[in-house]
Amino acid sequence: MAFSVHVDREAELKKNLTTIYNALKEKGYNPINQIVGYILSEDPTYITTYNNARSLIRHIDRDELLQVLVKTYLSAD
Repeated sequence: MAFSVHVDREAELKKNLTTIYNALKEKGYNPINQIVGYILSEDPTYITTYNNARSLIRHIDRDELLQVLVKTYLSAD
């Protein structure tokens, strides 16, 4: 299976993920642990409803998100 994510979509994913991260942090959660928990389980209760974060995460395709994360991680070297 081949995946392809456009640059515009990557920017939108980054913006939404940053909003989600900040909402989790503001509410006192460990954002990384919560986001990873969501990615692994697809259980939206890992994400706070604060600042509409839960709604934002539900509009992100997990496969697409993982593709961008891996691409970004590997290009950071």
